[in-house]
Amino acid sequence: MPEATPAAARVYFRDVKPYETPTSLADLAGPPGGVVELPHAVFWAPGGGRIDLDESGGLAMAYQAVIGEGTATDQVRVLNRDRLREAWPELMLPRRARELWEDRFPELRRTAVA
Repeated sequence: MPEATPAAARVYFRDVKPYETPTSLADLAGPPGGVVELPHAVFWAPGGGRIDLDESGGLAMAYQAVIGEGTATDQVRVLNRDRLREAWPELMLPRRARELWEDRFPELRRTAVA
């Protein structure tokens, strides 16, 4: 019977998963509302990747998916700088993704604690 690996020696995917960020929040030129189409690699749900940002929960669903799974190119295309700053405190993001974004863009951290 194989020995159990001690918890301290385990490597979790959440601790090594790479996340991308855009170069600048000013690059985020996504629409402030309406329907966005997320690639299947970013949002794999029945019915495709069409999300209405104006529907309840739509903005958070799209932004969480594109921050957690998207490339910087996806992020620039989907995220809107002003809407991101408004929604930032409420987004349910992986801890490392949130830390990466807040380290790169300290104004998000200030938004979260304001």
